[in-house]
Amino acid sequence: METLIPTINRLQEVFLTVGAEVIQLPQIVVVGCQSSGKSSVLESLVGRDFLPRGSGIVTRRPLVLQLINVPPMTERLKIENGIKAEEWGTFLHCKNQIFTDFNEVRHEIEVETDRTSGENKGINPEPIYLKIFSPKVLNLTLVDLPGITKVPVGDQPEDIETQVQEMILSFISNPNSLILAVSPANLDLATSDALKLAREVDPDGRRTLLVVSKLDLMDAGTDALEVLLGRVIPVRLGIIGVVNRSQHDINTQKSLEDSLKNEHAFLQRHYPSLASRAGSRYLAKTLSRLLMHHIRDCLPELKTRVTVLSAQYQAQLNGYGQPVEDHSATLLQIVTKFASDYCSTIEGTARHIQTSELCGGARMCYIFHETFGRTLQSIDPLGGLTELDILTAIRNATGPRPALFVPEVSFELLVKRQIKRLEEPSLRCVELVHEELQRIIQHCTSFSTQELLRFPKLHDSIVEVVTGLLRKRLPITNEMVHNLVAIELAYINTKHPDFTDAAQVSASVNSQQTEALDGGKRWKNEKVGEDKAPSGGFGSPSKGQAVNLLDTAVPRKLSAREQRDCEVIQRLIKSYFLIVRKSIQDSVPKTVMHFLVNFVKEHLQSELVGQLYKQPLLQELLIESQDTAQQRTEVAQMLEALKKANNIISEIRETHLW
Repeated sequence: METLIPTINRLQEVFLTVGAEVIQLPQIVVVGCQSSGKSSVLESLVGRDFLPRGSGIVTRRPLVLQLINVPPMTERLKIENGIKAEEWGTFLHCKNQIFTDFNEVRHEIEVETDRTSGENKGINPEPIYLKIFSPKVLNLTLVDLPGITKVPVGDQPEDIETQVQEMILSFISNPNSLILAVSPANLDLATSDALKLAREVDPDGRRTLLVVSKLDLMDAGTDALEVLLGRVIPVRLGIIGVVNRSQHDINTQKSLEDSLKNEHAFLQRHYPSLASRAGSRYLAKTLSRLLMHHIRDCLPELKTRVTVLSAQYQAQLNGYGQPVEDHSATLLQIVTKFASDYCSTIEGTARHIQTSELCGGARMCYIFHETFGRTLQSIDPLGGLTELDILTAIRNATGPRPALFVPEVSFELLVKRQIKRLEEPSLRCVELVHEELQRIIQHCTSFSTQELLRFPKLHDSIVEVVTGLLRKRLPITNEMVHNLVAIELAYINTKHPDFTDAAQVSASVNSQQTEALDGGKRWKNEKVGEDKAPSGGFGSPSKGQAVNLLDTAVPRKLSAREQRDCEVIQRLIKSYFLIVRKSIQDSVPKTVMHFLVNFVKEHLQSELVGQLYKQPLLQELLIESQDTAQQRTEVAQMLEALKKANNIISEIRETHLW
């Protein structure tokens, strides 16, 4: 089980190489207010002075501290490894440099902090990674965070309190982290900010260990016995008291070894019943034991997490594809796949079928039978045609001679005018289908042919070729639809089997008019018999009135003959218009499919190959985007790190967990 902490350290190194935080590894996070004794606690665990000291906020970046226990080195091993001391440290940001002087370690922390955080006492969330190798330490992984502060000092930002708290919460929110809350004994635990933050993310206290520092600074006549026994504020993992070095001890460079002896003597003298369960040495053993058990509990979930992420990143890497080796084959493959996906989208057999809206062939079907069909059905056969228009056409068709019958020329003139109205919605139908064919291009490049995203120039070229092909076919299709209407206008087939016979229409109108007149006469005779009009009244128009009736500038009621002619023409126009509308409604979709849709389907691949499969263009078209290349590299590195992590975890046998 002692191998678990070094294993976690190895995993941390693996993921640090790719700068990833996808795996939340077990670690101990140290939380406390400024001047609570955090630095002294950490230095007592290491047995060395190595942390920056000073007033105000000193720790301004997270310090990930890995303590690695190594056996004492012989002189021979020191020479072989180029190390002149038994204890040394290394930083991740300068891997090849070994620090045997811990004053230099402190200086390097200060320099690296100023490099990213500046010298204005601001903080930065980017961690500093430090390894300390020593035969005197226990295997531990600790994270030292900036002390909790309330009031900005000097040129610190106004929201320094919020920044520090957000940084602390980002670390202790990790369910795999143990929280080491440090609170001085000379302050009331009820006001401890460290415990307050710990309670926010760990309300049950299952991950929290409390360290009560500065036991020797309590007021005379008081002690922390009740606190250490957990009777004031209970903490699940326990409460451990420690005695920190005083500022005088630091100034006089009192060794940590002597300080540990003084700490033990103080505990024996003031807390004899708890002396064996307090102090820095006991804290180090407790932290090592808790961390190992915590790692053991987290390990199954960690294995599962690594396995799941490996599968996800492998699938993501497969999506980016392999680097291009054979440009000719790759281009043909992509072009063929795009053409196939384009045609499949039209036919409704594509793999990626949208569920939010109609697309491809389904939308074309909707345009033909719903949009176009409803538009034609809504056109009134007699719309825009008044009785005055009909009478004018009849008179113009007869010239100076009064007509005995309704002239056929007037019918043809008027029905052509109505048929012409079918051309605009027919051309609009072509336009809607053309727009949908354009939309299919984006649909295919977004969903079906993911490889096109790798090659932006090829993507743009394919879009340009298909758009050009559609643009060439659009006027041809429009011309054919225009011809369909022109064909109907070229010859009015009054012998069409569905067309109503003109003689029958005329006879029907005459019959209806006769019945209406007979009924009117009977009603008039009855009225006159009851109430005869006097002579010279309204029943006999005067000469002046007769002149007014002949004046065409004055609106007048149509005569029976005129009403009959208008009715005949209207019925004939409606009958023939419905025949033509039915024909146009059937022939326009067929024309669009033949001249536009099917032509594009049949010639798309050959058009793409003909314009893009040219030797000078192959290299240029298959240049990957920088984002894709970078993302593939990052995903490959992450996948490699996950494989290494999986191998490291697999090395741990089940017998090592207990």
